[in-house]
Amino acid sequence: MVINFEQVHNYYERLVFEEVVRRAASRTDLTPDMLADMCCVALNRLPARYVRHDVDMMFYLTEHERHAIEQAMDEALDFAFSFVVARALKRGVPAE
Repeated sequence: MVINFEQVHNYYERLVFEEVVRRAASRTDLTPDMLADMCCVALNRLPARYVRHDVDMMFYLTEHERHAIEQAMDEALDFAFSFVVARALKRGVPAE
């Protein structure tokens, strides 16, 4: 039996990656390492939600649940950006 697990992923990963890129687009002070750290910090603050297809997740959510997910992501990303930038400044990491 051949089993393919490549489709299984955390629902939040793509959303967080895209939002970090979007938020970082106008910032010149963020390094690629900082962006990766921001993704990790944000994802660690969100619940793990594993799916095979993102559309399956969205189909079963109520409007209230969708709003809660958006709010949780915003809070996690706000925290991640603040946390990573503060740590970089504390260590004296120069802006690019």
